[in-house]
Amino acid sequence: MESARVDQWLWSVRLTKTRADAAGACRAGHVKINGKAAKPSSAVKVGDRIEARLNQRERIADVVTVLAKRVGAPVAVTCFVDHSPLPPERDPLSPPIFERDRGAGRPTKRDRRQLDKLRGRER
Repeated sequence: MESARVDQWLWSVRLTKTRADAAGACRAGHVKINGKAAKPSSAVKVGDRIEARLNQRERIADVVTVLAKRVGAPVAVTCFVDHSPLPPERDPLSPPIFERDRGAGRPTKRDRRQLDKLRGRER
């Protein structure tokens, strides 16, 4: 196979969970092939560099093998060379911001308002 759709390839090598997520990222302008914006139907060939903003993380990959069907994780890793920067390290001492006590049940309306305020979604 010489080429494949970029949304299929992103999904096949497990950079996105679903093909629809990959297509959505392309439509939103978060995916570039060799520095140019990519549509979901853009062709990917061996040697292309894919730059994508996926799940709040910059992913940079060089295409080694073109795939159109999803493969297992051990095979998927061999299909691209990852040049992505490392994700930021989390401070192990700081507690998670949105953690609730186990068994506390559903958040009350007051709890939800406080969580929304912390997230910056205040009304």
